[in-house]
Amino acid sequence: MDWLNLLGKGLFSGAVIVAASEIAKKSTIFGALVISLPLASIMSMTWLYNDTKDKAEVADYAESILWLVIPSMMLFIALPILLRRDWEFEAAMGAGIALTIVAYGAGIGLAKYFGNVS
Repeated sequence: MDWLNLLGKGLFSGAVIVAASEIAKKSTIFGALVISLPLASIMSMTWLYNDTKDKAEVADYAESILWLVIPSMMLFIALPILLRRDWEFEAAMGAGIALTIVAYGAGIGLAKYFGNVS
């Protein structure tokens, strides 16, 4: 893959994040909507297919993403609970990230055991 292609992907991906954070300043629900859209997954599956032309690999990738969406929810469960219990932002984010890492470990184990992933 050439550097120009990588740069384009990076700029587009960054633009989505910047747009979501700017929208969130005006409306948290619409900022959340933008960032919750599976744009990164759609983009990466499109780029994977364009690079490989391998439908089976894209299907495996999509299934792997599905298995890991559930553990990623740990951050969005833990963070608001901790913040509303008067934790400092940095501590709450750190705990949320740590819990998410543990959940990802469990999710990967379950995916390998029950799913068709590698």
